Amino acid sequence: MKRKLKIKLITGLLLLVLFVLFTLSLRFVDLRLIGPLGSRVAYGGINEAVHSLVGVNMILYTITDWAGVAAIAVAFGFALLGLTQWVKRKSLKKVDCCILALGGFYILVFGAYTFFEFCVINYRPVLINGILEGSYPSSTTMLAACVFPSAMMVFRRIISKPKARRGLNCVCALFTAFMVLGRFFSGVHWFTDIVGGLLFSAAGLVLFSAACEYGK
Repeated sequence: MKRKLKIKLITGLLLLVLFVLFTLSLRFVDLRLIGPLGSRVAYGGINEAVHSLVGVNMILYTITDWAGVAAIAVAFGFALLGLTQWVKRKSLKKVDCCILALGGFYILVFGAYTFFEFCVINYRPVLINGILEGSYPSSTTMLAACVFPSAMMVFRRIISKPKARRGLNCVCALFTAFMVLGRFFSGVHWFTDIVGGLLFSAAGLVLFSAACEYGK
C-alpha cells in the first residue's frame, strides 16, 4: 500500500474514532439542565457560555436552512453524472473511481444523518415552532462540510480547465464557510453540535480522499 494512502486511511480512521468518542462523551461530561423544557446538555459550561455570547438569529437560521438545498442539488448532480457514465459506458466498473467513491461517501453521510434522527444525543438550545428538536450533530453543518469540499476534490480530477476549476472550487469553499459559520451564529445549535458535525465531516473527507487515491 502506498505510504500516502496509508497515512490518509489511518488519519481518517483516527478522526472517526475521535468523533465516536466525542459523541459518547456527550452522555456524561458536565451534564447541565440548561436546555429548553429542562433538557440536559453535556459540556454545559462551555455550551452555555458560547450560546449566551452568540445569541439566537432566526433569520440566519432560515437562510442556512434553505441554502442547504444547494448541497442536496450538488449531490444530486454528481449522482446524475455517475448514472450517465454508467449508462454510456455500459459498466459500473467503468464509472470514474472518484464518482463511485463519492457515491459511497454520500451513503455514509445519509446513514449518519438517519442514525442521529432516531438516536437523539441532545436537543436544540431553542424551540423550533414550539417543538424541541434533536440537535447533534448539526446536520446542516455536516451536509455542507461534506458535500462542498468533496465536490472540490472531484472537480480537481474531472475539470481540465484551470479557470473553471478554480472558480467552482472558490464558490464551494465560500459556501462551506458561510453554511458552517451561519449555522454557528444562528444560535440554533449548541457549540458541541457544530464540533461534532465538523469532526464527522473531516473523518469522512479524509477517507473519501483515500478511496480516490486507491482508485487511481
